[in-house]
Amino acid sequence: MGKVIAIANQKGGVGKTTTSINLSAALAARNKKVLVIDTDPQGNTTSGFGIEKNELENTIYELMLGECSIKECILNDVIPGISIIPSNVNLAAAEIELIGVDRKEFILKREIEWIKESYDYIMIDCPPSLNMLTINSMTTADSVLVPIQCEYYALEGLSQLIHTINLVKERLNPDLDIEGVVFTMYDSRTNLSIQVVENVKDHLNQKIFKTVIPRNIRLAEAPSYGMPINLYDVKSAGAEAYLSLADEIIKGKED
Repeated sequence: MGKVIAIANQKGGVGKTTTSINLSAALAARNKKVLVIDTDPQGNTTSGFGIEKNELENTIYELMLGECSIKECILNDVIPGISIIPSNVNLAAAEIELIGVDRKEFILKREIEWIKESYDYIMIDCPPSLNMLTINSMTTADSVLVPIQCEYYALEGLSQLIHTINLVKERLNPDLDIEGVVFTMYDSRTNLSIQVVENVKDHLNQKIFKTVIPRNIRLAEAPSYGMPINLYDVKSAGAEAYLSLADEIIKGKED
């Protein structure tokens, strides 16, 4: 049965979309069948796979509003092993349009039930805010993966995110767990990166992945070519890091 992982952090710029794209591609490179769901109105995960997001007929927006079926909005095999439910700026209006809709926190969960068996992993890229789309992602997910940037304010907002995850677990999804915390944009040349990692380890009673995602030029370039890093430059440090993270995720599922 497919494992659903939401990638969430209400802070922007922490490598959430980069992780959604490249971890999914790394899982596919390990012969896993992956569905990526873009729940961010910016649609950066969609365009990161080379999809022209503004020319799509059916996206997650139409799905949430009941205007198409889940199978109608899945783009199959955008790269080998990866299908995607895309997003674009229309999704920004979903929150308002769903006001008054009964059990709106479970719309995505109900839809995913139809296709969950078809994939090994379903990865959900959440928007950088704790809104209704993020809540939908968390009610659907089995676990939440939290990317944290190696910077001074890393811990700020993290307690709020963990509080939200715990609230969702308590009220909407009792099976929700924290998959773990992954450090992104790590620069081994700076003391700050090293201090941040130690600081988070001291203060956080959560699983922290051994893999650390480095600050890497090739990783930053890849989205502009519409490719995940393992297709853009398989020998780069970024590609190796995401393959290593994928291996940790796979091992965690099997344990």
